[in-house]
Amino acid sequence: MKEFKEFLLKQNALALAIGVIIGAAIGKVVSSLVADLLMPVISLGIPGGSWRDAQIVLSKSVDAAGKEVVNAIKIGSFIGTVVDFAIIAFVIYLLSKIFLKPAPAPETKACPACLETIPLAATKCKACCSAV
Repeated sequence: MKEFKEFLLKQNALALAIGVIIGAAIGKVVSSLVADLLMPVISLGIPGGSWRDAQIVLSKSVDAAGKEVVNAIKIGSFIGTVVDFAIIAFVIYLLSKIFLKPAPAPETKACPACLETIPLAATKCKACCSAV
């Protein structure tokens, strides 16, 4: 058990698992936002309204039970999935911009002559005395 706990903490597996779970939850929220709030408004401007059901029928036939079988390319479903993805990606981008701050600028640099680490504001290397 101790070894498993060390693995979780050392490999950041726990943080990754939490990220996946939260990402899935955010995906569900954004999918609901798109399907329940945005698309009804967008559908008002589209003839027929239910654009997610749009399809290109390739063939129709009747099976042995007398039920009609439609072979179709479901273009509306595909476009809906692409729209969902674009909105989810945009929301995750915005969340990452809010919560993930850029790394601070380094306070040191390497001397071009000897590669010794020197302060960023230095004009002369303390190790080799060359101008920086």
